[in-house]
Amino acid sequence: MGPLRRPVEAGGLDAAAAPVPVVAMHHDVAGLRSFYYDRPLGRVVQRILRERLTALWPPARATGMTVAGYGFAAPLLRPYLARSRRVMALMPGQQGVMAWPAGLPNHSVLADEDAWPLDTGSVDRLLVLHALETADHAAGLLEECARVLGPGGRMVVMVPNRAGLWAQSDTTPFGIGRSYTRGQLESQARAAGFVPETAGAAVYIPPSDRRFWLKTAQLWERTGTRIASVLIAGVVVAEFSKQTPALIGPAQRVVIPSPLELLDGIRRPRPSAGSSRSGGPSLRRDAEGRESGDSAAQADPAQPAPLAPAARRQPRPVSAAPLRQLQTRCRNCAIQDTQA
Repeated sequence: MGPLRRPVEAGGLDAAAAPVPVVAMHHDVAGLRSFYYDRPLGRVVQRILRERLTALWPPARATGMTVAGYGFAAPLLRPYLARSRRVMALMPGQQGVMAWPAGLPNHSVLADEDAWPLDTGSVDRLLVLHALETADHAAGLLEECARVLGPGGRMVVMVPNRAGLWAQSDTTPFGIGRSYTRGQLESQARAAGFVPETAGAAVYIPPSDRRFWLKTAQLWERTGTRIASVLIAGVVVAEFSKQTPALIGPAQRVVIPSPLELLDGIRRPRPSAGSSRSGGPSLRRDAEGRESGDSAAQADPAQPAPLAPAARRQPRPVSAAPLRQLQTRCRNCAIQDTQA
């Protein structure tokens, strides 16, 4: 016999058939720090993921940019501290936060997954590691990522590969939460408005602390990128971009100003004083005997008429008769003053 259930009342809901809320598993900052900084396997994984990130975003090209990470991305952001304008490590409240980097001013911030203390469009590069697979609302987290990214910004997401061995192991951080395939990750990112750019994989070694796998990790990484169809990686690495399309369509009108509005207030040039009334070009002759006319101004009314060179004024001859009369008057006046 099957399990007994209470009959459903009118308008009610069977308590046994009600969906049970799923509580997402979250990382602990102490366990993540111990894995990446104390455990030899974690230090190898840190080096592999950091090399994959710097291959996508060279630190030299991030000069003057704002680089941020959410989840536990701090171990991969150190190469950007020297040249980037700002580097921030955002950590979710369910996980906890730690001071980072060691020996330098703090760059880590405690934040909710759907309310980051960042301005809209203020981030140029964003890394999401150990966050999407344990988020309570993955869609809300991606929407917050799209909000803080500026137009043309890039985001790299690293999640456990569903077909890999790392998602099946509980001894590493990649065995906690939801695992993804490449198609699932791209579909969820497209729903948030992102455009897939590149996709790949990393961490081809098994989750083992044996010295053989640790020493040959780089060899397996180089081999795995060439024969990825044979080897299955433990981490899916995907890069997305934020594209802001222009709002042009039937409901959007593009207004182009008229040339008359642009030239409003500019008066037409006046004709030169020497132009003929009949409309023909007027000719002038300067002091050196050269002729100049305003035919070019009449050909193009929009252009002002060129000014003709000013003619040199010849000195006007002065007659000597008035000067003699003036001298005679002065002498007569002097004689009269003497007699008086």
